[in-house]
Amino acid sequence: MSLSKREFMQVLAAAGVAGMGLQRYAHADGKTADAALYDVPKFGNVSFLHMTDCHAQLNPIYFREPNVNLGIGAMKNQRPHLVGEHLLKSVGVRPGTASAYAFSYLDFESAAKRYGKVGGFAHLSTLVKRMKASRPGALLLDGGDTWQGSGTSLWTNAQDMVDACKLLGVDVMTGHWEFTYGMERVKEIIEKDFGSKLDFVAQNVKTTDFGDPVFKPYVIREMNGVPCAIIGQAFPYTPIANPRYMVSDWSFGIQDENLQAMVDEARGKGAKVVVVLSHNGMDVDIKMASRVRGIDAILGGHTHDGMPVPTIVENAGGKTIVTNAGSNGKFLGVLDFDVKNGKVADFKYRLLPIFSNILPADADMRALITKVRAPYEAKLAEVLARTDGTLYRRGNFNGTGDQLLLDAMMAVQDCPIAFSPGFRWGTSLLPGQDITREWLMDMTATTYSYATVTEMTGATIKTVLEDVCDNLFNPDPYYQQGGDMVRVGGLQYKCDPTAKAGSRITEMRLKGELLDAEKKYKVAGWAPVAEEAKSAGNKQIWEIVEPWLKDQKVIAPRKLNEPGLLNVQPNQGMEGIAQ
Repeated sequence: MSLSKREFMQVLAAAGVAGMGLQRYAHADGKTADAALYDVPKFGNVSFLHMTDCHAQLNPIYFREPNVNLGIGAMKNQRPHLVGEHLLKSVGVRPGTASAYAFSYLDFESAAKRYGKVGGFAHLSTLVKRMKASRPGALLLDGGDTWQGSGTSLWTNAQDMVDACKLLGVDVMTGHWEFTYGMERVKEIIEKDFGSKLDFVAQNVKTTDFGDPVFKPYVIREMNGVPCAIIGQAFPYTPIANPRYMVSDWSFGIQDENLQAMVDEARGKGAKVVVVLSHNGMDVDIKMASRVRGIDAILGGHTHDGMPVPTIVENAGGKTIVTNAGSNGKFLGVLDFDVKNGKVADFKYRLLPIFSNILPADADMRALITKVRAPYEAKLAEVLARTDGTLYRRGNFNGTGDQLLLDAMMAVQDCPIAFSPGFRWGTSLLPGQDITREWLMDMTATTYSYATVTEMTGATIKTVLEDVCDNLFNPDPYYQQGGDMVRVGGLQYKCDPTAKAGSRITEMRLKGELLDAEKKYKVAGWAPVAEEAKSAGNKQIWEIVEPWLKDQKVIAPRKLNEPGLLNVQPNQGMEGIAQ
């Protein structure tokens, strides 16, 4: 992509719009505030709408952004590894505004009470319809992690989300957690539900026997006379981060060379605009943009980074826009291109927060949501306990929601140590709210959420922590897998994210005593990727936690068990964590 010197001003302009200026509308009527936030003038002649990582959240939710998102090496103090005030300052968002609430964790409790819940497909649908009406031919792209993350998505085998996305008007999607429903279910949905109306694209998924493409690598759609290619990039580490047996016949990977071939092929077929719909994670996308030429934009997901401004990456063929559109249905990205003489001449990008108190609910989508949830409403609404503190998940090392799961596992399964996966999905609760079965399922609903108890030596525990830490903090983004650090209960340790692989974890202690490398310790966990777990007769994690919650009745604010961090300060990706 060839951009003029105006691109820097475009980024600054995007940052200004990201501020939204909603402070002055705080007490205005809904219509006035609506106009201020969602009046996005049409620009150019090619438009893409982008959503990603909604994790099956059909209704509005609360979601706290992280206060720890460390960048290491060249990624230090660079987006997306900025949090709180550092992020807001870098994108021109004023603290205390609605946008500050959407993009950061700052003043989360008070801002949540002021601005309300975010997301919800009925509210998202209203905005999608508006953007499509003002941008004829605009395509809605779904970056994946759409079919997983709620009780209803699990219990309907993803059908609730498939129906909702069809009604929403998704045109093209790629995937990650979708694959955890198994190969047959994925193919069934694509063939029977999507048909010719919704394309599933993934250039980097091949058969393990002959290396044939499993899905379309890309599609070319014409928009206002401009041929546009959308290339799919599914999560490259699916068989590692999730159970291999669920995709046993398919291979994944980053596959830069094949991506370059697909870009060249699409250009050769006449595409004047090429975008990659990616589920790599933003650090991986930035590196990919530097290596593969001919891509106008990478619309990314997986790492749940709500970035209100794009990152511009130079490569041998020009420059590529890299974006990431957050998670949980909180945002809709709007990327407008002005294409002249067969080339992108200019662009504008906005990442619009979905405020359910401002955007009215679309009647048709609301009716569908009511219908698909009806059989489960009573089950979802059952109150298990009440929380006196905020419960959230996001953060590199722990969150109060995971701390609750850890505390429950250690108590119920009589284990001195517990592990909870570093998943980034899961909704938030405010102090005083009921902990319902729905929230518990929002935190735990996968197709392999088996609870386990394992005897591990001190040496094995260190190996586990080191491996996950390398996935998170490897200085080469291509070796990162995008999740957060495994959450640890009972065990204290030191972590140096800047150290070499195998040397980041030190001083592992249990009740003040250093772990013995040879001694075995009883460790609780859940969501094992090993195939044996599905036939071992283990309970699901929610079956472990539910009785504990009911017995507790009121959950006191959780004290986070976080590692002592070494050699990371100063770092703009960290606020409010002890050293």
